[in-house]
Amino acid sequence: MAELIVYKNVEVCQAEQVVLRDVNLHVESGEMIYLLGKVGSGKSSLMKTIYGALPVKTGEAQVLEYDMAHIKRRQLPYLRRRIGIIFQDYRLLTDRSVEENLLFVLSATGWKDKVLMRNHVHEVLEQVGMETKAYKYPYELSGGEQQRVVIARALLNSPEIILADEPTGNLDVETGSEIMDLLYSISKAGITVLMSTHNTHWPEYYPGRHWLFENGEIKEGRA
Repeated sequence: MAELIVYKNVEVCQAEQVVLRDVNLHVESGEMIYLLGKVGSGKSSLMKTIYGALPVKTGEAQVLEYDMAHIKRRQLPYLRRRIGIIFQDYRLLTDRSVEENLLFVLSATGWKDKVLMRNHVHEVLEQVGMETKAYKYPYELSGGEQQRVVIARALLNSPEIILADEPTGNLDVETGSEIMDLLYSISKAGITVLMSTHNTHWPEYYPGRHWLFENGEIKEGRA
């Protein structure tokens, strides 16, 4: 398997404060990896270094063959097209339909052909079970449906890595399980999924590696 992420002796900092020290990790294609730990333990900060929202100033970090310690600002859009990001708070445009939300992303990432764009949007919505809701606005959808749209948005540019930040945090157990089914099937299809969560039971039902964030360090295990 190809190594997609390799960190060696990395420090993760927020506002000049060291959040994580001595981070050593590697991630291969098609893995399901859980980031477990309390609020403020560094899970989101680590994710931000992976897509370049936080700089890597100490150590070595490779993400999809980009050197994150020396990456140029102009390179970031190309890296981020290869990474899908799923936010807990959805971040959908409330004044646009589901289809319009996804078309906006395609347009922003360089797609031009309107017919191809619409066809691709409907293919991805079908993949997440939302093909009949393309005309709906976010406020007309349940939390679980909105999260499915967010997953569709993350899949638009055929990413190699998906970063999911507490994707089930605002959902009830049944809806959360449906979202986990979807994310797990995505990892089984060969896309690496890194998911932060407070729910320590998910790894029992959806096996994968897990990283425990504690006392400024990451300890690795397998669920």
